[in-house]
Amino acid sequence: MRGSVEMAGVVLFHHVQGLTDGVLAFAEQLRAGGHTVHTPELFDGERPASVEEGVAFVRSVGGELLDERADRAVAELSGPLAYAGFSWGAAQAQRYAQTRPGARGALLFESCVPISGEWTFGPWPAGVPVQIHGMDQDPIFALEGDLDAARELVAAAGPELAELFVYPGDRHLFTDSSLPSYDADATALAARRSVEFLDRLG
Repeated sequence: MRGSVEMAGVVLFHHVQGLTDGVLAFAEQLRAGGHTVHTPELFDGERPASVEEGVAFVRSVGGELLDERADRAVAELSGPLAYAGFSWGAAQAQRYAQTRPGARGALLFESCVPISGEWTFGPWPAGVPVQIHGMDQDPIFALEGDLDAARELVAAAGPELAELFVYPGDRHLFTDSSLPSYDADATALAARRSVEFLDRLG
């Protein structure tokens, strides 16, 4: 508790390479800032060796089943929740932020689903803060449309609710200390900004 406001718990969804040690390490950085962080395991322990293998794994399991696993994990939690995720997991986080009543906020790393167009969760909900992080030359985030979607979201939600932080580099999953794509300096800055964001949620 901070004052009379109940602090939001955080649900942090892993990326397509699974619930890696690097994802867990980032969760610990958020916990060190005083926040309760839940890290659902959606792949039943599978750790694909690359992003490409992870994408193939997601397709083999099926999005519907993975969504059901995420739904069960979230349903077991109580109290106010903010949603966070890395890449594929960020899309899960955005789904809840936009469709589950009572979302306190969203932290999206290296992914952003458009808020308009053919494939969308709809408009960004009023009053829900969001912070988005990614690298400016990431071939997935920057060059496949996610960065443009992030800019659209920030413009629509406004500066009081939405922030976009773009880091120099071309690495995807740069916050995962267990992967070759890890960037320690960018991760330290992203973690600090994320803790500050969560602090503002109460």
